[in-house]
Order: sequence, then C-alpha cells, then structure tokens
Amino acid sequence: MKQLWAPWRMDYIKDIRKNEKKACIFCTHPKKKNQMQFLVLAQTPLSFVIMNKYPYSSGHLLVVPKRHVSEFTALNSEEGLDLFLTQQKTIEILRKVLKPQGINIGMNVGKAAGAGIDAHLHTHIVPRWFGDTNFMAVTAHSRVIPEGLLKTYQKLQPHFTSSPRRRGSV
Repeated sequence: MKQLWAPWRMDYIKDIRKNEKKACIFCTHPKKKNQMQFLVLAQTPLSFVIMNKYPYSSGHLLVVPKRHVSEFTALNSEEGLDLFLTQQKTIEILRKVLKPQGINIGMNVGKAAGAGIDAHLHTHIVPRWFGDTNFMAVTAHSRVIPEGLLKTYQKLQPHFTSSPRRRGSV
C-alpha cells in the first residue's frame, strides 16, 4: 500500500484545538498590520476578504462581515448589501485572475451544518475546474492544491486594490 503524506493537516488539527481557546480570527485578523501574513486580501468598512488557510482548492476565499455575528439573519441591511457586493467583486476577480470554470458559493451556519468557525458568519467562495477533484479526496481523504497560498495571494491582491469599486465593495 502506498502512503500519502499531507503534513499540513496536522497544522489544521492543532489550529482547531488552539482556536477553541483563542479570540475569533475573523475579529482579529483584519486589524493586524501585516495583512499578507494573515491572508487578508481586502477590506470594506463592513466586511473583508481573506484566503482560506486550509483551502478546498486554489483561490478558496472567505468573505466575512466585520461584526461578530453567527447568524445570517443577524446582519442588518447595510451589512447584508456590503457582504453581497463584496462577494460579487471577489467572484469577478477570481474569474479574471484564476479563470475557474465554475464557482461554489456557500455558508455553513452552525456546527451541525459543517461550520469550522461557527461563532462568526462567513461565506466560502471556491473556484472550481473540471478534474480538480479526483480519487485523492475519495481514497486518501486529501486534496491536491497546486499552488502555495502566498503565491495565490500575490496574484489576487493587486486586483482587489486596483479594481473599480461599487458602493461598499472591495
């Protein structure tokens, strides 16, 4: 039997344990000085875009309201509009830069729905390509990510700062 090593998974497991005792990363990361270190791509007054540290595929981004809420229905109309417009702009940038053939967009609200961080609402935006999932996920419970996080960050970030803005969007 062949073995597949996925050492990054241990970091994920350790982070889950640590984060249970720490402050919310979605509340602290946008306030940090070195945005690249914390994978924050862009911010509006009410939301921000951050790369998923443990992505399903290259370019897996999260759009997060700045206010610490766990329920979609807890957003006020201004926050909801900002979140929606930021998601739109994020998808436009992903299509322009990474050229995915499809995109998954979703929220896991609550632990039972699969939310890894259930205390702070966030939207997953996952670029998809034909053939990006294969036997690896099924047989080895592993995903192959073909590009490093910082390289993807460096590709995407300039487009967030230079793209035309809609009201409230990145």
